[in-house]
Amino acid sequence: MAITIKAKFKCSSERISQVPKDDLKDIAFIGRSNVGKSSLVNMLTGVKGLAKVSGTPGKTKLINHFLINDSWYLVDLPGYGYARVSKTARGEFSKLITDYVLKCEKMHFLFVLVDSRLEPQNIDLRFLELLGINGIPFGIIFTKTDKLSQAQTNRNIKAYEQRLLEHWEELPPMFRSSSEKGTGREEILNFIEGCLANY
Repeated sequence: MAITIKAKFKCSSERISQVPKDDLKDIAFIGRSNVGKSSLVNMLTGVKGLAKVSGTPGKTKLINHFLINDSWYLVDLPGYGYARVSKTARGEFSKLITDYVLKCEKMHFLFVLVDSRLEPQNIDLRFLELLGINGIPFGIIFTKTDKLSQAQTNRNIKAYEQRLLEHWEELPPMFRSSSEKGTGREEILNFIEGCLANY
């Protein structure tokens, strides 16, 4: 049975001092620019156009909070690693991201989105390492799984697992998704529900 969600845009923030000052927990989503983050947000909430989808990488420059079922926030974070913005702008993005991820007490869990079509990218691995060093609870969502054969997708995900196990004793929770086909929606939402219930 499809999970029904009530979702509405709450606010955009340029810095973490502007995020909502309430007791509701944040479940945040981040990834390299153009990994399919906005499409995933829309797929999970079932609200087309809730997060603005763009073919231009690096479009999300703010922290966007969406109120879900009046009980928690889904947070769309700026993408990282997009090279066509100036070095100064890149620095600001990374400060905004690292400030939120490392310092925002509202953040309860972080999903890192990874393009399933690509072999392990160093920028993703470095970001995951940052999370590990700082003890940030996170999971990985492999996006765009409908774009390759299942065998190719399995190979790419296996390669990721092997790279992670070079430095980690155990793997984080992992999910496969396709925004076009709705793959992974129930698994991810059920996991979020469990996360919040355990809080």
